[in-house]
Amino acid sequence: MRKVKTATRPLWHPYCWPGWAAVAVLWLIARIPHRTALALAAACGPLVLALLPRRRRVLERNLALCFPEWSLDQRQRVARENARESGCMLAAFAWGWFGSARRVAKLPVSIEGVEHVEAARAAGRGVLLVGGHFSHLELAGRLVCRFLPLAGMYREHHDPAFEWAVKRARLRYADAMFRRDELRGVLRYLKSGGMIWYAPDQEYRRGERVFAPFFGIPASTLTATHQLARMSGAAVIGFEHRREPDGSYRLKLHPPLADFPSQDAVSDTTRVNALLEQIIRAAPEQYLWLHARFKTRPTRDEPPLY
Repeated sequence: MRKVKTATRPLWHPYCWPGWAAVAVLWLIARIPHRTALALAAACGPLVLALLPRRRRVLERNLALCFPEWSLDQRQRVARENARESGCMLAAFAWGWFGSARRVAKLPVSIEGVEHVEAARAAGRGVLLVGGHFSHLELAGRLVCRFLPLAGMYREHHDPAFEWAVKRARLRYADAMFRRDELRGVLRYLKSGGMIWYAPDQEYRRGERVFAPFFGIPASTLTATHQLARMSGAAVIGFEHRREPDGSYRLKLHPPLADFPSQDAVSDTTRVNALLEQIIRAAPEQYLWLHARFKTRPTRDEPPLY
């Protein structure tokens, strides 16, 4: 029998059933009150990591690499908090994608720096909003849409059912969603004065990359921010977001990077990484340290960091 490609499978194909099951679980979580969902998910986070010892080791190794000035007690404390945040991520994704408009509208949120976006648009420029992978990433994107129209860039999911459901959910509040390979659409949107949010803080195997410092460590980093800004004339603005202890959300739009882009992709990518590092240091316990950010080394002779 000929094997059916994932991309061509219909949504009712048995291959898609796990994706539908995941969507159903997330939809149900989004029906739970926000504070309750966070508390339950936070309790599950350490249990899940206990079953995934490799991810736990990556978390601890990342903290040791990125914060060598911290004491062992401080790193262990942040690791415990981050384990709980890893659980909270599930609740935040559920609320971001499938929370009802009425309930999400009741979440307390503050924002600062809207004037930076307005100034860029008044000058006829689009905006590249760059941020990091935090536990409440998807919910933060939905919340900023209360104040400003926003489109997003994303990596396509291999499960057609999950991809269909999540993209449809995102388009309930976002202007548009672009796959990472939809360059023409992204440039057209930016040149029309639109704002696109994406997170260039992880290691990707596809795309033009350079090694640029990230927390003082050479890290394989996409040059996409430099390239998109150069081709579209868009301003590059950092997007900082955190969940406060009282359950409210704080959003901050940084001033645009000055004299960006330059002619040097490495220099520009270094500046973007420095901006991301500044954002992460504001709430390190909420960042996704489970990702092996420094897996690829500049030369084969260097020992692996994980």
